[in-house]
Amino acid sequence: MYQYEYPHPAVTTDAVVFTVYDDSLHVLLIQRAREPFMGMWALPGGFVDIAEGLDACAYRELQEETGLDGVVLHQFRAFGEPDRDPRERIITVAYMGLLRFDQAQLHAGDDAANVNWFAVSELPELTADHQAIIAEARDVLIERIETSEIAFDLLPERFSLDELRRLYEVLFGDTLDSDNFRNWVLAKGWIEPELSADAGA
Repeated sequence: MYQYEYPHPAVTTDAVVFTVYDDSLHVLLIQRAREPFMGMWALPGGFVDIAEGLDACAYRELQEETGLDGVVLHQFRAFGEPDRDPRERIITVAYMGLLRFDQAQLHAGDDAANVNWFAVSELPELTADHQAIIAEARDVLIERIETSEIAFDLLPERFSLDELRRLYEVLFGDTLDSDNFRNWVLAKGWIEPELSADAGA
């Protein structure tokens, strides 16, 4: 077998799963059961197996460590500062997903001692560069909710315009004028005009 003469970095995936609970944006974290960083909170993730694709790794690690299955994940960026992990040279590929709070059936497993939601505004001390990864994921989320219906994943199948506006206020962190918001959503074509007042979409 050919042996490449230069050292290879390891590759991991990390999943940033957001939900909205108690009128604030929350992120899913696991408490590490092993060194390094044992006892600290971190994003669900782990090493990519030699015959495994990145997407497959992200879904597998999320399921193994949190019990979640069926969350749609979107790759958004790689993080690779040389000193980001004390174990070795590790590049991580980050994914983002959204989940309704009432759909989350959490169960810590694999190398996770615990799993829980944390308000993005009140995060505990995190491992490595995971706080920066979460901040970047939130920025990406804000960009995408302005151009797509991705935020609808946080709402039930039927919802009122007021519920949608309140959700956007949580995600943007700002109060939105109801008339301007209604016109903006209608212009996007995301809801039916005859249902836009109170009936839901």
